[in-house]
Amino acid sequence: MSTPRPLLRRLFPSPALSLTVTAFWLLMSDSFNLGQLLLGMLLGLVVPLFAARLDREFARLGTLRPVPKLLCVVLWDILVSNIRVAMQVLGPEQRLKPGFIWVPLDIANIHGIAALTSFITLTPGTVSAALSDDRRHLLVHVLHLDDADALIAEIKSRYEAPLMEIFP
Repeated sequence: MSTPRPLLRRLFPSPALSLTVTAFWLLMSDSFNLGQLLLGMLLGLVVPLFAARLDREFARLGTLRPVPKLLCVVLWDILVSNIRVAMQVLGPEQRLKPGFIWVPLDIANIHGIAALTSFITLTPGTVSAALSDDRRHLLVHVLHLDDADALIAEIKSRYEAPLMEIFP
């Protein structure tokens, strides 16, 4: 038979989160007064109650060996894509061929998928648009799509493969 959680623990499931939310509210508000303090405290009470109900999936980490190379690849891709997108945007509009592609995912770890979607969205000219309910396909919008298969292969080899080592 389990013992009921004390009332204080149910009201404050995460005191550290409550303090953090209150502190950030006060930092973001224009002025420091009693009303802002009370509103920050109310948010500090309510936000952790909702956060405690979220389904948490903790990150399992594999090897961190691919991280330096992956970061270099992402930074290089961001730099090259900035130049490519600038040339495309400054060129004739009719030459652009925007499109959507579904990228089949081999990675199952939600933290790895989150990193993958971030890398795609950080790279100019591509945006992660949706994740299928079964987490097996990622919808990506591309500013200029020449070859969908080549782009999918590039995403999988440059980003997904190293992320699968980091997040098994």
